[in-house]
Amino acid sequence: MKDKILFIVNPISGVGKQKKIEKAVEKYLDKNKFDYNISYTAYPHHATAIAIASVIRDYDIIVAVGGDGSINDCVKGLFSTDATMAIIPTGSGNGLARCLNIPLSIKDAIEIINNRKIIEIDTINLNNTIYASIAGIGFDALIAKEFSKVHTRGFQPYLKLVLQYYPTYTQKYYKLEIDDKIIETQALFISFANSTQFGFDTEVAPHAELNDGLLDVVVVKKPPLPLLPWTAQLLFFKNFDMSIYVDTYKAKKVKVFNEESIGVNIDGEYMEFNEDLEFEVIPSSLKVIVK
Repeated sequence: MKDKILFIVNPISGVGKQKKIEKAVEKYLDKNKFDYNISYTAYPHHATAIAIASVIRDYDIIVAVGGDGSINDCVKGLFSTDATMAIIPTGSGNGLARCLNIPLSIKDAIEIINNRKIIEIDTINLNNTIYASIAGIGFDALIAKEFSKVHTRGFQPYLKLVLQYYPTYTQKYYKLEIDDKIIETQALFISFANSTQFGFDTEVAPHAELNDGLLDVVVVKKPPLPLLPWTAQLLFFKNFDMSIYVDTYKAKKVKVFNEESIGVNIDGEYMEFNEDLEFEVIPSSLKVIVK
């Protein structure tokens, strides 16, 4: 019996590769294994509604075609269900896809779907908002907010914003409860990582695992400007945690105490919260097709 598979495509995501998806699916998807349909999103977060509806309609596999934000919209509709998610990365950063070793080639990503190797990964509940990859506060959130206003995607405009805002950004005070331990610190930013990746093949949490039941809390102090290039290159060499400006903790639950509005970068999407931030791991709550 064939699996029912639905491709959810963000027609405006990332760098334009999604425009090739219909021809690629028809050419490379194994029709002996799958009956497929394609659905296009029409407004922000439409993918979540489509994913929920696809579960109700008994689709076996839902394929997120897009960038990190589009993929996380699908995660919100599929976590803690019997449906399986697959990914065809067409964004700019592609953090979760890179962490799962999913190729950036549409053809190769479809071949992985044909092989149907499924694992279960954790998801994270942040104040009733679900994500699968990474969230961040502080400078990370500021750049996500400003990046959302830029029409050009990719690493270069992202780097331009970092260099624009970094010299004048003042690191902030944070009070966290990491499991049962209180941490008070000044930080440039703090990442709450289920996966290793920021995106763009930069690893902020090189020892994070998607299925270990734990969140990697990465506290990053602000390096002096002359040392920024040296510190930043550690992201690409997969040893960011070796920096003296980085502390990493592992936890099942984390609370960030908050007395005012706080911005959060959740898988590339900027959101604001007016209450304490409470992160909790939901173990083995999402089925994903991997290489």
